[in-house]
Amino acid sequence: MTFTMQSRKLAVDGAYEFVPRVFDDERGSFTSPYQESAFVEATGHSLFQVAQTNHSTSQRGVVRGLHFTVCPPGIAKYVYCARGRVLDIALDIRVGSPTFGASDSVVLDPASCRAMYFPVGVAHAFVALEDDTVVSYMLSGEYVKEDEMALSVLDPALGLPIPSDIDPIMSERDTQAPTLAEAQAAGMLPDYDKCLEIDRALRS
Repeated sequence: MTFTMQSRKLAVDGAYEFVPRVFDDERGSFTSPYQESAFVEATGHSLFQVAQTNHSTSQRGVVRGLHFTVCPPGIAKYVYCARGRVLDIALDIRVGSPTFGASDSVVLDPASCRAMYFPVGVAHAFVALEDDTVVSYMLSGEYVKEDEMALSVLDPALGLPIPSDIDPIMSERDTQAPTLAEAQAAGMLPDYDKCLEIDRALRS
């Protein structure tokens, strides 16, 4: 068995999509959503030391995000879908980034086992496209409520690809979250250079 993985740079600076080889036989399938050698080849650095893993289950139409962590401490993520189907979204909110305001999205599912890597300071959201969708991800830091922030995923200025055939099911926190412009005016957004500094520290 030879493990192989393709990678693609996303429109958000420092974010990547990874697509592993899936092995199918009469028993089912096997794949490896994360492969260190492929990650290093694509990004030029190793993954962060994993401090926490998360696992969420969502019904069709659930929208989680846009979420980010204040910097410092900042948190990087590696995300894949273990069951169902999800539209995963990255948004660059790092002030001073060459791709500030840019977004990209990937459909994640267990058939392809695509994964996404989000560096520190990049906002994350996802839309469950099927019932009983499971999203799993590795984090560079542990959850601290006071450090977790949200932006409006429905901000019209962002033009995020929320499917028109779903009625978004969102938490009260996400429903009331500010727009990107409001958050920037309030000084809530992370600084690009500081995020890069934290990213480098996570790999040392």
